Amino acid sequence: MHEIESTGPIYTCWVPSEHLTSGVASYGPEWHTDPCIVLRTRNHRFRMAAIVEAPNGDEKNPREHGLASDRRDTLVSVRLLEPLWYLQLHQEEAAQVCMNSWNRLCNQSTVSISTLHLDHGFSLFLAVSHGRVFKTSILGRPTVFVTGREASRILLSGKDGSVSLNLSYAGKQVLGPTSLLTTAGEEHKQLRRLIAEPLSVDSLKRHFQFIDDWAIKTLEGWPGRPVFVLEEASTFTLKVITSIMMSLEPAGGEQDEFRANFKLISSTFSSLPLKIPGTTFHRGIQARNRMYAMLDSMISRRRNGEHEHHDFLQTLVRKHSKEDEDGGDDANKLTDTQLKDNVLTLLIAGHDTTTAALTWLIKFLGENPHALQNLREEHGRIRNARNGSSHLTWSEVNSMPYTNKVINETLRKATILPWFSRKAPRDFTVDGHSIKRDWSVNVDVVSMHHDADVFPDPEKFEPSRFDKPLKPYSFLGFGSGPRMCPGMHLAKLEICIFIHHLICRYKWKPLDEDSSLHATLVRMPKNKYPITVEPL
Repeated sequence: MHEIESTGPIYTCWVPSEHLTSGVASYGPEWHTDPCIVLRTRNHRFRMAAIVEAPNGDEKNPREHGLASDRRDTLVSVRLLEPLWYLQLHQEEAAQVCMNSWNRLCNQSTVSISTLHLDHGFSLFLAVSHGRVFKTSILGRPTVFVTGREASRILLSGKDGSVSLNLSYAGKQVLGPTSLLTTAGEEHKQLRRLIAEPLSVDSLKRHFQFIDDWAIKTLEGWPGRPVFVLEEASTFTLKVITSIMMSLEPAGGEQDEFRANFKLISSTFSSLPLKIPGTTFHRGIQARNRMYAMLDSMISRRRNGEHEHHDFLQTLVRKHSKEDEDGGDDANKLTDTQLKDNVLTLLIAGHDTTTAALTWLIKFLGENPHALQNLREEHGRIRNARNGSSHLTWSEVNSMPYTNKVINETLRKATILPWFSRKAPRDFTVDGHSIKRDWSVNVDVVSMHHDADVFPDPEKFEPSRFDKPLKPYSFLGFGSGPRMCPGMHLAKLEICIFIHHLICRYKWKPLDEDSSLHATLVRMPKNKYPITVEPL
């Protein structure tokens, strides 16, 4: 059995036994079963499950116990008794969904869903029997998972238009039809060119002092109280990006309103797209409409010359905006709809991933004293060469080679985006396997980043892996190809500045070392990484 077996409403998936944290009474020489337990793994809680586990060398056939399984050694068979468990994981209103077609839609889906947030993605399944290409069905749609450099090159390079971005229905509805993430071909290429200018390195220099000041101010409030790093990183990154994008003040009613709407919008990506009042999706769409009304007002004031700012929105309005939605065919002009869709896109893309990266980096440093000491030495040299100022300079940020290795190793080990999803617009071949038009194709980044042939001892946090350049498409921390993260320079700038002030001034201890993952599209610590902080 490779993928999933079902007997009536019961579904089977596999997890490594070392991921189990509770729910198994014993690991004796006999098979253990219990139909009424709550099974916990590092990353999931199964409300009802029956499990069977075979110690090394045990040759008993689990079918004797009425459980469909032929795995042994370190694999645990999990029989899901509640097919709604995944939906319950994501939103409360799941019970409203009609599940009459669950068998037909999800017979093979559970295995893919259950491995989304495991430490090694679905690499365990590939290693057992599937090879480097794995085909399944998710919600009734043929879906292919691939891993490896060659498959990544084909899928991410975008040559010959072989693959376009594959977004969920909810994602498309939230981001809008003219978003950088929902367009393809020449339209996407043109949008990216226009948007890249205000996010360039030269443009970011104008915002350097604000980011530095706000990092110092944020950290000054940490000592003397429990700090949830994920929450603090979220606040910091959102205030930075809203300042850069539209010059929102870091404090005040407008920032508070924007943040409240933003949180509702972000929650819709993992929700069921039900346009029913009270659902997560409906609340998110309403919040997006309120945010767009705010942007309409900003665009109008700037176009009329009422406010002049040196930010992303001002650059696009001044250089590239059309006066109306039918303002001609000038390829260098954007409609207001395009402006709003892409401001929202960059806010979402630039916030969640940077928040997660900063949180994981602080967590990994706390767990790896050697890397922390090396980083302190690099930043100590930078600080000591400064003439008594507490502020960083632009040239100093560009003199942090070890810091950049730490960032890359964080993105490798955490793999914040576990897969890159693409939609095949035509038939093509990957590793000898035929991919059909309209199939979903997912690059399993977790497996690639934990490939021991490329990254020896992959569970170890070791920034020196990046002492030498890697082969192309081995490391996908910021993606690759024409859809590579447009905010990469901003993300690195924020992290370098924040980490400099943190390690030069403070030390910290974790309050909870749980490494469970929060079940969202972006991999984040479920416990938000709580710490206590003291001045050095």
